[in-house]
Amino acid sequence: MKKVYFLSALFLTILVLIASGCMGVDEYQSSQSSDSVSKVIDTENSADEADSGGTGSNSADRKTITTVEMSIEVDDAVATVGVISKAAVDAGGYVSGSSIYDLSYDSNSRKEGHITVRVPESDYPEFLTMVEGLGELDSKSVSGQDVTEEYVDISARLENLKKQEVRLGEILNMSTTVDEVLKVEKELERVRGEIDSLTGRLEYLDNKVEFTTISIRVTEPRPISQSWGIRDAVSESVQGFISTVNALIVLAGYLLPIVIVLAIFGGIVIGIRRRIKG
Repeated sequence: MKKVYFLSALFLTILVLIASGCMGVDEYQSSQSSDSVSKVIDTENSADEADSGGTGSNSADRKTITTVEMSIEVDDAVATVGVISKAAVDAGGYVSGSSIYDLSYDSNSRKEGHITVRVPESDYPEFLTMVEGLGELDSKSVSGQDVTEEYVDISARLENLKKQEVRLGEILNMSTTVDEVLKVEKELERVRGEIDSLTGRLEYLDNKVEFTTISIRVTEPRPISQSWGIRDAVSESVQGFISTVNALIVLAGYLLPIVIVLAIFGGIVIGIRRRIKG
């Protein structure tokens, strides 16, 4: 009899343990679904910090933005700007802007041009040599901006955000309530927005690094008079003579009344003297 009681108690105990286990599993699954978003965010943020701290720019290829400014003097500014434009396209680059100005003064005129081109980084030294050969080089400056650290940091953040996007997609498929779905979708929208922003920044840096920006000022020489200055000297002499004559005429206009008065006064004096002597 005691044995029967013992087996019955053991059976009831087993049933209670099974029921408790099932309830624990249900509670665990519910809490796991509601806490998944925050856990993913915390995990990915930790990975982001670890990757950013562990990735050094010294192990990556250097990313440098090169900018060149130069000025050359040529015989024909318009034709030279056209040659530079074609050469940039032939080199695999493009023209980002150009302009031509007509500098007129007195009876002479000359033109000045400005052109900005983007050429592949690997080809820009040869391109500069070609441009320098088009005329007389007046000035040239080359500057570089190292963006390696920024590039590596953005790349690491972008990689972690993409991992977070995949994980959030998995959580979205596991969500069972409207509140959970809305929370996950909101976080997905934020993550995708950051991915788009960082992707655009990387594309901008890639373009700046891969293509060198070259700004060129093209000028024509000042016209030289063929008379070696004789014509200008004669012209200045004539102008001086005319100015002198004008000055004498003006002076005569001032002195004429005085001369007339003196002449009249002198005539009166002479007349008086003659009467006295007579």
